[in-house]
Amino acid sequence: MRSQQNVQLRRAVASSYLGSLIEYYDFLLYATASAVVFSKVFFSDLDPALATVASFGTFATGYLARPLGGVLFGHFGDKLGRKRMLVMTMTLMGVSSFLIGLLPTYADVGAAAPVGLILLRVLQGISVGGEWGGAVLMSAEHATSRRGLWASFANAGAPSGMVVSTVAMTATVAVTGEAAFLAWGWRVPFLLSVVLLAIGLFVRSRVEETPAFLAARTVARRRRFPLVAVLREQPKTLLLGVGVGLAAFVVQGTLTTFVLAYGVQAGHGRQTVLNALTVSSVCAVVGIIGWSAVSDRFGRRPIVLIGALVTAVYGFVLFPLVDSRSGTLLVVALVLGQGVLHPMMYGPLAALYTELFATENRYTGASLGYQLAGLGAGFAPVLFAEFQRASGGPSTTAVSLTIAAFCLLSAGCVLALKETNRRNLTEPSPVRSTAETAEVVE
Repeated sequence: MRSQQNVQLRRAVASSYLGSLIEYYDFLLYATASAVVFSKVFFSDLDPALATVASFGTFATGYLARPLGGVLFGHFGDKLGRKRMLVMTMTLMGVSSFLIGLLPTYADVGAAAPVGLILLRVLQGISVGGEWGGAVLMSAEHATSRRGLWASFANAGAPSGMVVSTVAMTATVAVTGEAAFLAWGWRVPFLLSVVLLAIGLFVRSRVEETPAFLAARTVARRRRFPLVAVLREQPKTLLLGVGVGLAAFVVQGTLTTFVLAYGVQAGHGRQTVLNALTVSSVCAVVGIIGWSAVSDRFGRRPIVLIGALVTAVYGFVLFPLVDSRSGTLLVVALVLGQGVLHPMMYGPLAALYTELFATENRYTGASLGYQLAGLGAGFAPVLFAEFQRASGGPSTTAVSLTIAAFCLLSAGCVLALKETNRRNLTEPSPVRSTAETAEVVE
């Protein structure tokens, strides 16, 4: 029995990591393309600065759609099971990304091109919004110990996807050349999504449904919609969860998207910035898994709190390092931010969100909290690009102040939550009040 549990745990973790990697490859491939390609291909009639804002704006639409995906797939994930929803989200993402690779440009069809791009980006957002919660729960609900460690592999899929997407873009540029890349080469990494989709679906087909969900399904009671239950029973917990995650996502959007464009503006070669991002993303995988494992021992709260406070200061160091025009200091800036500090805030979130909600509402609650916080990553690059356009210069003081403000907000929210790392996932949520623990019947 124990051996079978271990086999399923390993399969669940592998499935969560690989599935998350594939989803974020597609989702963050768009981030890279929005920083270096889409402003020229889909918004070629705009002023360059405004085109960058518009390109980042389409990037942000994916984040706007993520809460919808979290609610939609969370509802059915809580009702029908985690595994079914993960197959659907992966398929939706793979098809959407493949179709982006087939889109005509602005030069071909005019305004219809960016409209099509936005619609497919929305589908990407819905997909990744539903993916994260299911991937995390597949690992966390199969784990009998070290839940932070095992759940973190789903979060580690994000920087892994960034590495693969950046390498795909870099390799395509190297093979095609600059002119051919802008003409058609940028499509290749998107079209490759079909291959990754086939691999991911095969791996996911070998994982069983989680024990926690199967146990909850046997309880003979009818509950209202999971979303209604979360909003009525745990509104404070949901809001605090969103606040805890906001800083991590603002910093993520800054480091993986905004700095791409800013680094080029500061005088670094585009390939230099992409290489630095690739190195820091590899470090991020180690950092996310490492800090999450530490949170199993010392708790989620202290790790996230320390990360938020230190990152509030780091926001004022990041841009001077980038402005130095030193490739070495650029790598140091991104490795420190994405590989060390950001993982402290981001890694433990997988287990933390899982532990805040009861099994019958967990997919919905965890997904909604995480995806609402994720809006920070979508809007940060747009907001920061607008700061620069409005000021008419490269000043980053407002950017650093904004990062610090979100970090302090997250620090306050994590202090308001109880520690959850010792919670048994089959028990009722420990954060409910006496009234909240009462059974809710349709």
